[in-house]
Amino acid sequence: MSTPRSNEEPKGGIAGTANPPVTAAAGATSTDPAAASRAFSVEGLTQSVSSVRVGPKYMWALSLAQFGLFAALLTPVFVSMSIKAQELNPSSPETIVGSVLPFGALGALFANPLFGSLSDRTRTRWGRRRPWMVGGVVVFVAALAWLAFAPDVLQLTLAWVLAQVAANAVLATLTASFADNVPEFQRGKASSVIALAQNIAILAGLYLAVYMVGNLPVLFIAPGILAIVVILVYSAVARDDLPTTPTKPFSWLTLIASFWTNPIKYPDFGLAWWGRFLITFGTFMFTTYRVLYMQDRIGLPQAEAVGAVAFGVLLYTIALLVSASISGWVSDRIRRRKVFVWGSTALTAVGLVILAHVDSVGGFYFAEIVLGFAFGIYAAIDTALVVDVLPDPERPGKDLGVINVANALPQSLAPAVGLYLLGIGGGQNYTLMLWGAGVAVLLGALVILPIKSVR
Repeated sequence: MSTPRSNEEPKGGIAGTANPPVTAAAGATSTDPAAASRAFSVEGLTQSVSSVRVGPKYMWALSLAQFGLFAALLTPVFVSMSIKAQELNPSSPETIVGSVLPFGALGALFANPLFGSLSDRTRTRWGRRRPWMVGGVVVFVAALAWLAFAPDVLQLTLAWVLAQVAANAVLATLTASFADNVPEFQRGKASSVIALAQNIAILAGLYLAVYMVGNLPVLFIAPGILAIVVILVYSAVARDDLPTTPTKPFSWLTLIASFWTNPIKYPDFGLAWWGRFLITFGTFMFTTYRVLYMQDRIGLPQAEAVGAVAFGVLLYTIALLVSASISGWVSDRIRRRKVFVWGSTALTAVGLVILAHVDSVGGFYFAEIVLGFAFGIYAAIDTALVVDVLPDPERPGKDLGVINVANALPQSLAPAVGLYLLGIGGGQNYTLMLWGAGVAVLLGALVILPIKSVR
């Protein structure tokens, strides 16, 4: 029995993009012969991107999975790694943060496209995404425990590399599963769900830090335990159908190609990649040093700095909730992506420049509101834009893994570049660092404009 189309939007999707072929629900088959022919003409690594509406159960599972994973992954980046660094080197903690985080992000750089591509090729009785999500999150939590008890910088670095590799194995396959399950006409809404979950996770991690600032093992490990639970829930709810077409034999050339999508052949994909890279680079240049900024620039002691950052992120998240909950829905309705992405990116640059010139907690809070409102719009739409410009929607895992390099690589570079800028002029040069971050983000807004296949 063929899949009914009564619950779908009218054909055509977002203006300027191809309408994806119908993917049958479990127990059904596609009635589109062109789609079937195309599925056999490509490498046959994955089924066509779905055009079947997903329901609230899937959306809730997706939001919980994103919440749990990002609470466990970003709490160390924003808070607990800085506290651990002060424990290991009280006189110069920023040097540990600026040196350890880049190594972990390099691990993420290779892990994301690799595991995305491997999951495209995986064939098991449990599906192709589930084994990587579940196995990855278990290894991730073990690495978090290692981080909590690391006695020196070397072990801290090795543990963080392992944590990033494992977490990005989960993230790559979770993102590919999003592309497998969510049709084009729901991508804006689902992208908003992801944005809200990720940023609420950051807020939850920061408030956990307020109460657990003196108990690093709990601060590192507790979010990881939550991540295991919610990834298991998502794995049980999300469809993970095996492709009906065979895979090509493994080759090292295919594996190497998983790290690359030709930006000359696919210019819109390349521009979307650079937009993601630049805004992530500029954002992480500040957020990596957020707690230390409050201590060094504003002059707060550690406990007060963590509390002020937590309240600032609360304001950030409230502003984000407002903008993200509206913008994804509006984007789907008016069938526009670019104006939301480049406009919000430019506003993020404004917020970073504001931070460069404030010298009070109140000024910090105002800048957090601006940044939260801007990033809510960006995060709600950018995932939808990226999926819209995929070069080959039959193979989302590989190309989304390449896109996720734009998340991982700047996390490697931004702390080091930020540390260099901080050191110019005698040290703690937050004004120069934040102007540098603002310029990077503004460039990220500009590269979105030439994209042609998405309006």
